[in-house]
Amino acid sequence: MNKRKMRKKELKLVVTFHTTADAMAMEKVCKEQEVPGRLIPVPRVLSAGCGLSWCTELEKREVVSHAMENAGIEMEAMQECLV
Repeated sequence: MNKRKMRKKELKLVVTFHTTADAMAMEKVCKEQEVPGRLIPVPRVLSAGCGLSWCTELEKREVVSHAMENAGIEMEAMQECLV
């Protein structure tokens, strides 16, 4: 019997991308600028051009938008999602 503990899902900000290159660029920019978050597989309830998305806290929407704009990273969508 598998006793692995399931993590409780939380409402997060999820940014999807058209290309893997944009997702990887997002990770690089966010690490350089100390923007919190991480790359995750796109949640099943969403669809995206590539299989990666950036996940962060809801209140980081402005910071994430600003970082993408400054770096010229194109997102597909920015949505709130249980992750």
